[in-house]
Amino acid sequence: MKTSLSLLLLPFLAGVVFGQGEKQNSVSVTVYNANLGVVREIRNMDVPSGNSIIKITDVAQLIDPTTVHIKLNGTVLEQNYQYDLVSLDKILKKYIDKTIQLIGKNGDFIEGTLLSAYGNQIVLEKKAGGLQMLPNTNDYQISVGNLPEGLITKPTLVWMVDSKSSGKQDVEVTYQTGGMNWHAEYVAVLNNDDTKLDLNSWVSVENESGTTYKDAKLKLIAGDVNLVQQNVYRDQMTKGREMDFAVAEAPQFEEKELFEYHIYDLQRPTTLANNETKQISLFEAAGIKAVKRYLYSGGSYYGNNGKVAVIIEFENKKEYDLGIPMPAGKVRMFKSDGKSLEFVGEDMIDHTPKNEKLKLKIGDAFDIVVEEIETENKQITSKIREISYDIKIKNRKKEDVVVDVERNLGLNWEILNSSIQYEKKDSRTILFKAPVKADTETVLKYKVRYSY
Repeated sequence: MKTSLSLLLLPFLAGVVFGQGEKQNSVSVTVYNANLGVVREIRNMDVPSGNSIIKITDVAQLIDPTTVHIKLNGTVLEQNYQYDLVSLDKILKKYIDKTIQLIGKNGDFIEGTLLSAYGNQIVLEKKAGGLQMLPNTNDYQISVGNLPEGLITKPTLVWMVDSKSSGKQDVEVTYQTGGMNWHAEYVAVLNNDDTKLDLNSWVSVENESGTTYKDAKLKLIAGDVNLVQQNVYRDQMTKGREMDFAVAEAPQFEEKELFEYHIYDLQRPTTLANNETKQISLFEAAGIKAVKRYLYSGGSYYGNNGKVAVIIEFENKKEYDLGIPMPAGKVRMFKSDGKSLEFVGEDMIDHTPKNEKLKLKIGDAFDIVVEEIETENKQITSKIREISYDIKIKNRKKEDVVVDVERNLGLNWEILNSSIQYEKKDSRTILFKAPVKADTETVLKYKVRYSY
């Protein structure tokens, strides 16, 4: 069995200080959008002078040991992280070639030397001789003498330190851990004519790091932080998570810039329980000016196979009660049918700075259909080709609409003629705004020349 050096030296040290009984003065947790949390704890501990061992439990199970830093009035000689936690499988593996007992539901008693343990299958060598093979141990309780050496009940940080003084002092511990994440979620409610919307935002903080952070000072970092990918976080079992909600009328987060990112500082302590998702209100805004667009761009993301996308646009400006950095997340859109709010679609937004426009694809229009055909394709010369298109837009709605028809033409193109004026968006893309009256059709015709 592999034993850490610090444990071998225990008899020669002045004492062992166990962290589970000390007073925790404070804990701060900073959570990133990248399965990463940074934990900073200050624990008041009674540290003897000279060489001693400090043990701290209740740390994250998915801690990255290479990031641990301890600060105290003394010198850190050695650091260990012990994470070989107790489980039935590990105990049985430690008891190979040792005696165990099995007690059945009907009182059956089996004792012998454990030769093999795989899943719920056990092979024993009986005292009286012969082998006892149990293909299924679900009906048995397993009894062993004691907890095998090397197994612990909680992840534990262990330091060998040389302290300059004796007595109570604040010991600061900082480390990174996996299993922590956060993301923003938005709920938008459209008004009757789709010209304004109300928006509220929540942040969901997920803690699967393996421990609970009680009354923590919580900070959230929004931005794309570069991380070197290494297998430094241990695997964990998938567990059911509870959901916790925190609601407040006043803004709860203070936002400010940090390097090339934005940091959201919760203005009160909160508890991040293990295997829990906590939702906290970020902001609310009402009466935001919105624009509904219909977009057809055959073969692209927004439209395909005659589908016309419904786009809701709004600007992240202060005059619309926004003008704040908006973290990446999902926006769910609702609208009232006169009786209750109904879900009408959702889309993801990226991290969005202030004064930028947001475009949400909410769904595809039911009553607007597009038929597109290539009416002509001529090779004029070896280096020139001309292609003509008819795009028929059918509006079966009760009101007039304008459909944006976006075309990616590639390079070296020239529009020879078109039935509707177009706008050049960039070197490859043009946009037609095609008006279609209620329950009628509009045909967009255009011819494009390509030069090779």
